[in-house]
Amino acid sequence: TMKFKPNGSWVVLPDPSKTKTDSGIILDKKTARAKSTNILEALVVGPDCRFVKQGDTVMVDPRTEAVMITIDNKEYLLVGEHQLLGKW
Repeated sequence: TMKFKPNGSWVVLPDPSKTKTDSGIILDKKTARAKSTNILEALVVGPDCRFVKQGDTVMVDPRTEAVMITIDNKEYLLVGEHQLLGKW
């Protein structure tokens, strides 16, 4: 469980970039970008989020410039709720 709680309508998402395959092959930046996805699980949401709840699967606008944050030595994305295109 993440102790960090975002303010306002910010949403914490897992870092979608993969630098290594499941079998351990290290990927170059171009390949890693091609394998990244914009469909992610909302890990934690701010108190002002009205559309998204923790645990929802969301689609992030691929043009979004997310804020990279490090929590407990892991990297995450921090995006505003308005940057989400939809949810499942």
